[in-house]
Amino acid sequence: MNTQLGLFDSPALEGPQQLQLPGLALRFWPRWSRANTDRLSSRLKSEVRWKQDQISLFGRTHPLPRLTCWVGDPGCSYTYSGVANPIEPWTPLLQELRERVQFAAGCLFNSLLLNRYRDGRDKLDWHADDEPELDPAAPIASLSLGTARSFRLKPKVPAFHPGEPLVYELGHGDLLVMDPPTQEHWLHQVPPRLRVKAERINLTFRVIRPEAIRHV
Repeated sequence: MNTQLGLFDSPALEGPQQLQLPGLALRFWPRWSRANTDRLSSRLKSEVRWKQDQISLFGRTHPLPRLTCWVGDPGCSYTYSGVANPIEPWTPLLQELRERVQFAAGCLFNSLLLNRYRDGRDKLDWHADDEPELDPAAPIASLSLGTARSFRLKPKVPAFHPGEPLVYELGHGDLLVMDPPTQEHWLHQVPPRLRVKAERINLTFRVIRPEAIRHV
């Protein structure tokens, strides 16, 4: 594992907290990464090629309420909400993060979606990461950096979990792994929090099936 960047202590060695419900399997490491917060955030802000896409909803075009970047191995393109994402290469920093997350999750990831929430107005609406390109047999590993934001989950079929959505308050260094078949049966969101003024960066490591890529 590459350890030349000097931004990280050793990841937490304790096993994850686990939650299993009908159709849901989660592993959660609070404070998994004890990175140098300021340096890591500064590097990601300056090194990542952030963009703000336009999406079409009900015949109208809107700016996506966050900044994004898609990073992947050659051939691992990804389309969601009608947006075809160009593939950016792995930087040394992102490669080190990939190696560390792979070790924890027990999965080799070939792609990464970064979301940058500039303040509490930026959000992520209810959805599942179930596009055809994504391998449904692979986990999705979510690493949070920066200010804490609520991460909410609810079942597609309410009988699976009646009542209020599940909520994780994901803060700096928290690692959440959504194992199969979570994306098939559950939705998740990051709701707006207007009182939040600080930034959050979220990195979701994924497995793309190149043979299933759509061409739009």
